[in-house]
Amino acid sequence: MKPCWVSYLLWLIISIAGVSAMLSSCGQKGGLYLPDKTEQADDSQK
Repeated sequence: MKPCWVSYLLWLIISIAGVSAMLSSCGQKGGLYLPDKTEQADDSQK
């Protein structure tokens, strides 16, 4: 059974989204951390 063009289109969109996600994460530096709760409270008052 031959796959239809919609199947190819779906895989193309998935692969483009995956490559875009990988490229957008390049160059991100620094550790991941949760901000302090006191900083969140100060920001909400501004």
